[in-house]
Amino acid sequence: MATVTARPEPAGGDAPPPRRRLAWPRGSRLGRLIITLNVLALVIVVVGALVLNELRSGLVNARIDSLSTQGELIANVIDQSATVGEPEPALDPYTASAIFQLLFIPRSQRARLFDAHGKVLADSFVVADRVDWKVLPPARKPGQTQDGPQKTPAEQAKAERAQKALADEIAQAMKGRTVAGTRISENGERVVSVSIPIQHVRAILGVLTLEAGDVDEIISAERRALLPFIIVAMTAIVLSSVLLHRLIAMPVLRLARAADHVRLQGARAISLPDLSRRHDELGDLSRSLEEMTHSLSERMDAIERFAADVAHEIKNPLTSIRSAIETLDLVTDPAARARLLAILQNDVNRLDRLVTDISNASRLDAELSRDAPKAIDLNRLLTEVSSLYEAQLRPGEAPGSVRVSLSLADPSHPASILARETPIGQVFRNLIDNARSFSPADGEVRVSLSRAKGRLIAAVEDDGPGMPPDNLETIFERFYTDRPHQGFGQNSGLGLSISKQIIDAHGGRIWAENRPGPVDDEGNPTVSGARFIVRLPAS
Repeated sequence: MATVTARPEPAGGDAPPPRRRLAWPRGSRLGRLIITLNVLALVIVVVGALVLNELRSGLVNARIDSLSTQGELIANVIDQSATVGEPEPALDPYTASAIFQLLFIPRSQRARLFDAHGKVLADSFVVADRVDWKVLPPARKPGQTQDGPQKTPAEQAKAERAQKALADEIAQAMKGRTVAGTRISENGERVVSVSIPIQHVRAILGVLTLEAGDVDEIISAERRALLPFIIVAMTAIVLSSVLLHRLIAMPVLRLARAADHVRLQGARAISLPDLSRRHDELGDLSRSLEEMTHSLSERMDAIERFAADVAHEIKNPLTSIRSAIETLDLVTDPAARARLLAILQNDVNRLDRLVTDISNASRLDAELSRDAPKAIDLNRLLTEVSSLYEAQLRPGEAPGSVRVSLSLADPSHPASILARETPIGQVFRNLIDNARSFSPADGEVRVSLSRAKGRLIAAVEDDGPGMPPDNLETIFERFYTDRPHQGFGQNSGLGLSISKQIIDAHGGRIWAENRPGPVDDEGNPTVSGARFIVRLPAS
């Protein structure tokens, strides 16, 4: 058995094939499940990140607003209470320091007051006796001198950048505008800083700088708040991965192992995992594989039966030929020798006919799989087939001995079916030839076509003796023939079997029945001929 797979050519010559658009997997439960779970995990992470980013920006902005309000209040108090000198005003450092002592500055904040020259007049850390602390370096060894803890180059560079950033901020505030933002302090922390100029009329007396050093704590808290989102997202991804592994990877692996078992051990049946209850693609795949292997097993059984039938049918003429050849040397009578030679000729012709019909039958599967079905008009096909018999008669027949008539229910309306034209034409030629072979010399073969419930029904009737009721199903078996009116071996018995195989491949049905005739004198029904009926789905 050979299978030919051809790549279909695109319509319109060299025109490129149409683009395939991405679409939601309609009817695919596993596809929707995979997409939903992965998108859900991604949405959780994205939403959590967006919410926390907005929260962080809002907290920083809120802290800037709070420091700005607090700084403006302190600046106004200092302007009203610590401004001295006329007509050139200046800040009184003692009064400003006293004000700092009276004001409440939270421990998480730092307030510093600079004069017009950038010199520090007051510092809330100094007023509150708050000092920075750090781990002391190791104790000095005997004889080792050290002026103090030495900073590393990186620490020195960081401190210089922090001092420069503070100086730039104060310089911008000296121009008479409030400066707010985040920067790195001298101890390396990220702080929210607001520098407000202290202005008396139009004179800049100094700058008030407020710093909040809890930004890192806020960010750490936000990162801790992000952990639940991350854990939920990772859990969803892990669960989806495990679920997809159990629902897809493991069943596919089991199906592959079952297929390998059939391939390696030569088994005809496949032991598939129990996936038939699943209403998804894997369930469909399991059922399709099971049906495919069942179909292949049936086909292999049919091939074995076909091979056994072929061997049996070929063995009969070969046995006859061998017997005739063995007897030929012993016979001296010319008449007997002539009869033996006639038997030999008849057996050779029978053997040649069998080989030809067997070859055609063995190629039928390959031909049906090679040709793609297409829409054909059964009215036109039956008309063409019937017209072939107007000039073709059996040997010894007189013109018009066996007529072939055609009756169409609606010739003007196409009777379209989805089929292969050559095999379907072969079916009706076989049926008409079979009907003509059983018809009397003045008989008629009638071919008709009708419609019923979305199906096309073609019938071929003859005026022959009919068939025994017990043989109505047997006549479609291979090598079965019952032609008492013809000589033995004149027919291979494959015509009706091939016709049934073609009709079954097209999703139709073929059966035989006797045409009832008039009742005889004894009251028994008679048979007026045979009728073969072919039913095909309409396209």
